[in-house]
Amino acid sequence: MGVEHLDRAMLFFWKYGYEGAGTAGLTNAMGISTTSMYAAFGNKEKLFRKVLERYTEGPSPYLARALEEPTALGVATAILAGTIRTTTRPAHPHGCLGVQGALTTSDSGQEVRDLLVTWRNNGYSSVRDRFQRTVDEGDLPPRTDPALLARHLTTFAYGLAVQAASGVDRDELQDLADATLRSWPLS
Repeated sequence: MGVEHLDRAMLFFWKYGYEGAGTAGLTNAMGISTTSMYAAFGNKEKLFRKVLERYTEGPSPYLARALEEPTALGVATAILAGTIRTTTRPAHPHGCLGVQGALTTSDSGQEVRDLLVTWRNNGYSSVRDRFQRTVDEGDLPPRTDPALLARHLTTFAYGLAVQAASGVDRDELQDLADATLRSWPLS
């Protein structure tokens, strides 16, 4: 299976979530047979895992780049800009695959739900560790709690994604991000 098949599956999961993406719809969106999907990926859950990897590398690579920003404010600005850009692209479903993909699932989808919890927690941990470095480097005040600041930022970013999925437009989301960044702690 090529990247284009994975991209089609990603868009389908992104639009319908894990539970809402039935095998028939997935294979139709991918342009392959059910037999080919199972031969290439094993099952729907394994396909979703590959899709989440692709999502992280493809439409959602901004986190890794944001963490390279020289200041905490630069990191926060880049994360929120990336969130807004990724969740409001005209040719993609609005919202975030990693946030909405499996917020609620039946028992059979619990592993995917857990996978997405881990995915979100890994993002939070990366931001927390980066903010700890900015405290250590003197970019943020010594009294700053990097864990709390990272949790605040990632929670806000996920909230932006939910608002984008609800139809809030890019300009309004940017206004919200700007308001949050105006209260950013400075050293």
